[in-house]
Amino acid sequence: MRDTIVEEGAALRALLERLEREEAERRAAADDGADADHRRHRHAAAAASAAAPGDTEWVEVVVIGAGQAGLSVGYHLQRRGIAFVILDANARVGDAWRRRWDSLRLFTPARFDGLDGMPFPGDPYRFPTKDEMADYLESYAERFALPVRAGVRVDCVSREGDRYVVAAGGRRLEAAHVVVAMASYQRPRLPEFAGLLDPGILQLHSSDYKRLSQLRPGAVLVAGAGNSGAEIAIETVREHETWMSGRDVGQVPFRIHGLAAKLFLARLVFRVVFHRILTLGTAIGRKAAPVLHSKGGPLIRTRSGDLSAAGVRRVPRVAGVRDGKPLLDDGRVLDVANVVWCTGFHPGFSWIDLPVFDAHREPIQERGVAAGEPGLYFVGLFFLYALSSTMIHGVGRDAEHVAEVIASRRRSRPAA
Repeated sequence: MRDTIVEEGAALRALLERLEREEAERRAAADDGADADHRRHRHAAAAASAAAPGDTEWVEVVVIGAGQAGLSVGYHLQRRGIAFVILDANARVGDAWRRRWDSLRLFTPARFDGLDGMPFPGDPYRFPTKDEMADYLESYAERFALPVRAGVRVDCVSREGDRYVVAAGGRRLEAAHVVVAMASYQRPRLPEFAGLLDPGILQLHSSDYKRLSQLRPGAVLVAGAGNSGAEIAIETVREHETWMSGRDVGQVPFRIHGLAAKLFLARLVFRVVFHRILTLGTAIGRKAAPVLHSKGGPLIRTRSGDLSAAGVRRVPRVAGVRDGKPLLDDGRVLDVANVVWCTGFHPGFSWIDLPVFDAHREPIQERGVAAGEPGLYFVGLFFLYALSSTMIHGVGRDAEHVAEVIASRRRSRPAA
């Protein structure tokens, strides 16, 4: 067993070293149309500010988002006796999961898919479906009676004096604290040249892909080689000739559904490496964070060998368009009928009208506590503190830290 740990540790170190050697891409600039979005959100803020006093509701803490991050924050606030509401634009808790592609299963076994206080039900070694995950989140909110207000989309968050103003569909809420409990995956990111592809080529972002029946007859290019791209390519190759473009992001150095993973290795990777070693509190984590931000995490369930065995053809990244067709970095042009863009997302935080963002519109924060804003927090961001921060099994630690900071600040200043 000790030899296994050494071997797997060496493989993980090799993966990090290989990622570091590759030149990091510059992250995309602010969202397309961000200026228009900003004007719209400022208008919503102005409308909220003009609301009559009787139309304003005071809530000590407003949590935005009722996914795993928001529910985790709610759980830990509730344990500390702090009044809060959770606002979510979806009609039901879990709808963000329900909208994803039909065959999606979580990349991690059920034993790592439960939130604090409520293990995921059933076989701990199976990989839950996206609908099972959605239903689990809904049950979690019901079990702990978390005050979720569904169907409430937040238009703007701003500050007036020592209070935060949340404008949401004509409502005005004031709060001492606002927790943005949403991932960095809010608006689909497409390359600028996507609009130059032949109109006869069907283009879908991974957030819009649902099932094979959406695709047109002919070959498929899956643009993006991360976990989502690999899973979708494994599905499309069953009925379509499939290419997958993008750089190799590496992979977890063992089969996540194998016996060794069940006995020991999965816990080693998820609870030790991803949760305790690759953090901003360690030298290796601080070194890995910018690389992982640029390239994404390694493949977890689908491996490179699985792609090859299934018939998926690996090609370099898409660099542009030639004669209406995708042009690869190596000069090849692919004749395809479909392109599924697994190219990530913009942060999508233009509705937050506060000076807490860097040049890439990423929040400036430390362990979720926003810099320069004594009542604004973020939970659910990629590598917020650790590689596990955006994973279900890791979000609880970040949520608990933010809840404790709120409790500490609350003790130092009385609530209104």
